[in-house]
Parts: sequence; C-alpha cells; structure tokens
Amino acid sequence: MSSRKTRFAWGPVVAVLILIVATGAITWLHARNQTPATRPFDLIDSKSGREVSDRNFRGKWLLVFFGYTHCPDICPTTLGEIAETLIKLGPLADRLQPIFITLDPKRDTQKVIADYTAAVDPRILGLTGAPDKIADAATGYGVSYAERQLGGDYFLDHSATIYVTRPDGTPARSFLGTADSTAMGKRLRALLQ
Repeated sequence: MSSRKTRFAWGPVVAVLILIVATGAITWLHARNQTPATRPFDLIDSKSGREVSDRNFRGKWLLVFFGYTHCPDICPTTLGEIAETLIKLGPLADRLQPIFITLDPKRDTQKVIADYTAAVDPRILGLTGAPDKIADAATGYGVSYAERQLGGDYFLDHSATIYVTRPDGTPARSFLGTADSTAMGKRLRALLQ
C-alpha cells in the first residue's frame, strides 16, 4: 500500500480570502465617505456645444459619473444601470439630471460623446472640454484616472463612483459604479421624496 499524502492547494484559497477582505474594505471605506467633496466645473455640453457649469443645474439633483466612451466594461455597465434607475424612478426621474463627464477628451469629441450618451438614454447629458478643465472637475470630485498604453492603443484606468449632488449644489451621497439600478433607485427615491 502506498502512503502518499495528499497536498491541499492553499494558494487559491488564500487568494480568494484576500479578494473578499479587499472587497469588504473598499465597500466599508466607501460607506464611511458618503458625502464626497465636489467643486464647480466649467465644461462643454456635448448636445448643444455650449459651455455649462455646475451652476446651470441648480434646482436639479445631479448624478455625476466620470468615464470614457472607449471603456470596455465599467462605463457602459454603469451608464446602463443609471438608465434603468431612471426608468424605475418613473416621474421622480424628472428631478434628476444624470451627467457623464469624459476623462478622454482626445477621443471623446462632442459628437462622439453626444451619440454615446443618447444611445444609452437621451436624458444622460455628456460633458467634455479641455483636458485641464476635465482634470479640475475630476479633482473636485476626487476622481483618479491614468492613461495606460496597450500596444498601439491606450485605455484609462479610473475610479468608478456615481456622485449625487443636491439641487443646491452640495454633495448628498455616492454609489460605487457597481451599484445596481434597484439599490440606486431605492436610495434615490428616499432622497427625492
């Protein structure tokens, strides 16, 4: 009879435990900071071509998300969840202005971003502008992003948070970009009523 010992592969177990702890820590830290700092922005409305600032939206609740149109995953998914949230809110959605601010003004021209947001939901307003104006807006919201070269192309690594701003321009709360429309709708309904 052979007396071989079976070895247990601890590597995958440890990796899963680290992933669970890291995800929990990120969620916990996000929950502690429900009111992110915001600051004024001056950008270009992709539909009209006019310059707009945060002050143009006083009287509306804002849902602000930063991303870019070439994003392969989180941006289209998050914008889709925002669109579903608007549908679930019904008439209450009229009190909201969802805004998608590009982090990639080199590729996200007015037309590109206008077509992109219209394809998801025409109520989502796409904003673009000069790189320094976008950087100022991103800094004001605490958004981090960096260009990553991949072959002859580039991608942007960026934080993914949806910021909710009250009608007076003060921050209300935020959602992780992975939040689903049911959770967002429930929390927004409570704020809007």
